[in-house]
Amino acid sequence: MKSVHTLLKLILLVLLIPGISHSQVFKADGGYVEFISRAPLLEFKGTSNHLAGLVDTEQNLVDFYVDLNTLETGIRRRDRDMRNTYLKTDLYPFAEFTGELVTPFDPALNQKQDVKVSGLFRIHGVERRIEVNGTLEAVNGGLNLEATFEILLEDYDIERPRVLFYELADEQIVNISILLQHSDPS
Repeated sequence: MKSVHTLLKLILLVLLIPGISHSQVFKADGGYVEFISRAPLLEFKGTSNHLAGLVDTEQNLVDFYVDLNTLETGIRRRDRDMRNTYLKTDLYPFAEFTGELVTPFDPALNQKQDVKVSGLFRIHGVERRIEVNGTLEAVNGGLNLEATFEILLEDYDIERPRVLFYELADEQIVNISILLQHSDPS
């Protein structure tokens, strides 16, 4: 019984020592996301600095979302049309990816590491399984994540905008960049 009591004291002591990380959860709510749309004579991008996310390196979990109402293309009318007509943000305000790290990541290494995640991407009320390649890097007690992936508008039942002779490509390139901070589990 004494050894159990000693073990409990040791566990309590470890839990109370400041500076020791007990969680491998990293969170942020100010990341950057952009999508790039191309047409034969036109290219534009929509951006937002409101990407929120979580990475749990112990559980290999990732979860990211952005309020689509925060996307801006630089032209108000195009933003309004994008939200109201194509993305229907009144019904589907968020785009979200939830999945798991497929490749190993070592937060003790202070260098960029290539990672692959697999999971569900949801936009416009449609959810599809995708894989995303990117990099994770441990920096100043946090994690820097960068990734690029492509989606097809038709896969998510999003009508392609057509303006005069401009017709956007079905393929949209999505880039994300976010610095996640270590999260205190309490």
